[in-house]
Amino acid sequence: MHIIQEEIGLPTFSVVPVKDGDNSHALFTIAPLPPGYGMTLGNALRRAMLSSLPGAAVTSVRIKGVSHEYTAMKGVVESVVDIALNLKCLKLRKFSKDAEVISLVAKGPKTLTAKDLTASSDIEILDPEQEICTLEKGGEIDMQITVEKGVGYVPSGERNKKQNEPSLIYIDAVYSPVEKVKYEVVAARVGQRTDLEKLMIDVQTNGSLTAEEAMQFGSQLLKSYFDYFSSEEKVVESEFIADFSRAAAHEEEGESAPIKESYTPIEILNFSPRTLNALINAGVGSIEQLTKCTESQLSNFRGFGAKALDEVKDTLKERGLALSDDGMEE
Repeated sequence: MHIIQEEIGLPTFSVVPVKDGDNSHALFTIAPLPPGYGMTLGNALRRAMLSSLPGAAVTSVRIKGVSHEYTAMKGVVESVVDIALNLKCLKLRKFSKDAEVISLVAKGPKTLTAKDLTASSDIEILDPEQEICTLEKGGEIDMQITVEKGVGYVPSGERNKKQNEPSLIYIDAVYSPVEKVKYEVVAARVGQRTDLEKLMIDVQTNGSLTAEEAMQFGSQLLKSYFDYFSSEEKVVESEFIADFSRAAAHEEEGESAPIKESYTPIEILNFSPRTLNALINAGVGSIEQLTKCTESQLSNFRGFGAKALDEVKDTLKERGLALSDDGMEE
């Protein structure tokens, strides 16, 4: 990490679902970051998630009595092209990498949706209400649909050139499970430093992967490339790469070594703006200073009420810390 992180502390990583009960759409917040790193990380993660995550898609379809996509089907409202477009919109989760054929056999009158598909346990249909076609009275259809797992986008023309199998209609395969990724970089502050950044990334998937899994995969993919270029045997300018073990080494030395007063910015506790402003205005800018305060001292701060006190106590408890019983040291 950047050497600045030793001064401002490790960045915190939080995940907030945009809608309760929906893990396919979430907002990620990473802060504090050195100047310029919001865009550096945000753009890299966005490109990796949009282009490189694995997913399942329909790649071809074979319809009984249909030789090509412009064949007219008696008793079917939609054209073959429309059916292919509907199949392209299917949201699927596939657990293995091997291609699999699912089927749709029905007679009219009936509107066929994704829930009418016959598939093995290896394929999960995520949007059972997706319409496929409508059969009129007396109409019938027999389809064999190929589902594959892959990465990125493969046009039907490219697959047709390689395989060129008669009566098999190829479909553009959009494998990516990520529907949207956008990021925003805003200003952040730690202590007296006001040039830092906060990165917020909004990720939405089709449900085959959760938003958090998409973020993890994108991070792991980028790490694999960076590890390929880095050498474990040689560290360039190691003094300018953050090493948090140096702080841990001082703690292990205990009382035998001179005790240096540490300063951990209070902003990393992610207090609400009202609580944070009340503490900073009262001169409490670090976690160390906060833990030396008593409840009565905090209650005397301007703009600091019972709700803020409960917030401070709960946050410190999560980190194994607590307020002092003796008051703030001079």
